[in-house]
Amino acid sequence: MRDSTTTPCVLFPDLCDRPLTACFDVPNASSDGGAVLLKAADRRLGLIPRLAAALVDERQQGKVRHGLADLLGQRIYGLALGYEDANDAARLADDPMHKLVLGRDPITGEALASQPTLSRFENDVTRGELKAMGEALFETVLERHRKRRRKVRRITVDLDVTDDPTHGAQQMAFFNGFYGSWCYLPLLAFLTFDRESEQFLCAAALRPGNAPTQAGALTFLTRIIGRLQERFPNARILVRLDGGFAAPELFEFLDCVGVEYVVAMAKNPVLEREAEIDLIVARVLSDATGKTEHVYTDFAYAAGTWDRERRVVCKAEVVRLDGREPRLNARFVVTNLSGKAQRIYERIYCQRGEVENRIKELFDVAIDRTSCSRFRANQLRVLLAAAAYVLLQELRLAARGTGWARAQVATLRLELLKIGVQIIASARRLVLRLPAAFPYRDGWRALALKSGAVPG
Repeated sequence: MRDSTTTPCVLFPDLCDRPLTACFDVPNASSDGGAVLLKAADRRLGLIPRLAAALVDERQQGKVRHGLADLLGQRIYGLALGYEDANDAARLADDPMHKLVLGRDPITGEALASQPTLSRFENDVTRGELKAMGEALFETVLERHRKRRRKVRRITVDLDVTDDPTHGAQQMAFFNGFYGSWCYLPLLAFLTFDRESEQFLCAAALRPGNAPTQAGALTFLTRIIGRLQERFPNARILVRLDGGFAAPELFEFLDCVGVEYVVAMAKNPVLEREAEIDLIVARVLSDATGKTEHVYTDFAYAAGTWDRERRVVCKAEVVRLDGREPRLNARFVVTNLSGKAQRIYERIYCQRGEVENRIKELFDVAIDRTSCSRFRANQLRVLLAAAAYVLLQELRLAARGTGWARAQVATLRLELLKIGVQIIASARRLVLRLPAAFPYRDGWRALALKSGAVPG
């Protein structure tokens, strides 16, 4: 047996019918054999090169060992594969698969960047570079779907906010009474094309923990809608927002640029008076059926700060649960859409709930790993997590027609990427030796063929 200080081994003396030894000594092996699918996804997107082009390398070139594209790729691929922090670099520096996806020889290639190198990189990015990287991410997503969907009838834009709890002395972290914690409040934007089930992440910005919900929303929408109208001139654009975004300047902008919108609005005494009769009708229906009932109506309304009246759709609801008193609940949505109130509320506005599932997935690529002390470094980490998620969405897009088409990120990672592999290298080719008993072998092979591979 080798010295355990160089080759970690354990012995189970009586677990089986003979002594069982487990050793971590397989040469040129990795647990991330499926990472080639991520590299294939980035080749289709060109995301990492675009992000790298947004950065300015001011280092002394004679001393540079790791290019900016390599540093970005190392972090983005690592996040997609489940390695949340730069601290993971120490044990992954010589991982052959991680070297291979960055274009290095998996066996003899130079080790990847260390944690201190990655940390210096994260903390050196400027405000201008962060803005350029955000533009690069957005343009990459938009260009990909413009090529994929040449004819689009409607594009839905969803903005949402989530809480990112902080633990330490991070800049711009504040206590938020609504979430009950010290946090950041990232703002995220998603695009849906026609009736596709996927909402594609296109922008992400970190914001202070005390930022109002609508902070930055108008800037996001100005850029997004302008580019969408340029690239998809024949498509109708629908903006779908939660109540925290409702502000006079937002409605004025949406009317000015000629897009459709459904935006929730918080209750106020005027709206509640409008809903009184509808709530009475809903209560009568609920008493008759013994179930939760809804009544949908609409009316014209103008807040004191608005420039005009707008249509408000009202859902008057009586919620009835076993063992509880019936509860009256009125919800309001401001819209410029025509059509039945119930359809607008249920078939259009309520579908924005799917965005919550996408946001939950972003935590699987560590969008909440904002533990740097500097705010800009944490903004970079949010963009890196967003880039990793875009790669995984591209992987899921390639998996259409399979059981992975609607799989969560954690499932994609477990079943497609985390595969034990041994790499054989020769002067002529590289071979990935994957387990013959891999349970998803046929599906993985089919997905690889969709991603640019050819039968071997």
